Amino acid sequence: MPAALHPDNNLQAALTPGLIELYDKSRAAEFGISSSELVAMLTDIAAKHAPGRSIQEFCGTLRLEDLALARGCAAGNERAWEVFLLRFRERLYDIARQITREDSSGRELADSVYADLYGTKTRDGARVSKLASYSGRGSLEGWLRTVIAQDFVNNYRKRRRLVSLDEETEEGGQFAAATPEEAAPANPMLERATDEALGALNSQDRFVLASYFLDGRTLAEIARALSVHESTISRKVEKLTKNLRKQIQKNLVRYGMNRRQAEEALSTNVQDMTLDLRASLAQDSAAGAFSEKGAKAGDGGR
Repeated sequence: MPAALHPDNNLQAALTPGLIELYDKSRAAEFGISSSELVAMLTDIAAKHAPGRSIQEFCGTLRLEDLALARGCAAGNERAWEVFLLRFRERLYDIARQITREDSSGRELADSVYADLYGTKTRDGARVSKLASYSGRGSLEGWLRTVIAQDFVNNYRKRRRLVSLDEETEEGGQFAAATPEEAAPANPMLERATDEALGALNSQDRFVLASYFLDGRTLAEIARALSVHESTISRKVEKLTKNLRKQIQKNLVRYGMNRRQAEEALSTNVQDMTLDLRASLAQDSAAGAFSEKGAKAGDGGR
């Protein structure tokens, strides 16, 4: 049974009805995390990433088992590390090799990232593990992939400061272009390229994409909202997705990727991205789309 909650904590008390289910689902007890620790963890994540949203609803969107596993590892729990190594040790090497395109460099990169995950550095006498920053909002494997990619880019930045462009060219090195520092692990170029491409869309196009891909609305529902035929929306969605993919690829090449690297980056599962796609798509999109709808209705009916 999970550990008892502190009765004087109103937020914990509010979560009590669903706590046992969440606790069991997460396998937190197996990884050395008490129910009160889990609630504190979820509360902190919700405050940072879903302010004003129902905590119960938000918690249902998290990868709870991945989250408990990562935080258990960060705390040094032996069982958590056994599970982590079984699931991800070889996967770390595979991902690193895919990024570096060379076996020994891939192993070196994976070992460096593993050291950061395990926590070989200390702060105020406590071991610091990068896994403590994982929030459970996407898959742990996707998060690990972006951590490795960011570490690769950071290493490239350091190397570029020490090695001349001529020396790089002579060595035949091909590296991803540097991007601004991110507050949290994130794909260093794909998310930037995607955000830029989405930001260039007009309000109605953002509304159509957000409605279809994020809100799950049917083509007919979107067509009614915009006072157009369903086939018009069908063609628009197809055209938008094709053009958006091309624009993201162009952005990636402009940032320094070659075409093959850009194609591989585009194969990333959207659920593994930390970019807030809803915010990028929905900003002013609904208001703009419906104002355009209203203008059409006004023109036609008055």
